[in-house]
Amino acid sequence: MRVAVSTDGEYVSAHFGRCPSFTILDIDQGRVVGREIIDNPGHQPGFIPRFLHDKGVTCIIAGGMGPRAVEIFSSLGMDAIVGVGGKVSEAVTLLLEGRLAGGASLCQPGAGKGYGVEKSVCDHPNDDHHHGE
Repeated sequence: MRVAVSTDGEYVSAHFGRCPSFTILDIDQGRVVGREIIDNPGHQPGFIPRFLHDKGVTCIIAGGMGPRAVEIFSSLGMDAIVGVGGKVSEAVTLLLEGRLAGGASLCQPGAGKGYGVEKSVCDHPNDDHHHGE
């Protein structure tokens, strides 16, 4: 199984489409057998789900994601787990243990605009850390 985690430093990014990078994990028999960090190729509607699909990703983990992106992942046969926060390493451990539970998207549609290169802190009322620490 190949999993992509929206990544901001060592944390799961609240913004799927505008995260600085993705951590790509190859998982076999309950353990990580490969890990790669790739830069976000750029936020364009519908592009990133197809980009990750072409890389063999079958599951995406993110803090937040718009409903259109969730629909695109679903149409490509990919799972999207949103509402995940904290460190990437902790999310991966929970995933391997079968205990990673998604929840409500941590990002409202449009909340990530201007996030990324132009901003170091996003405008979320519920952010539990500052991006870029």
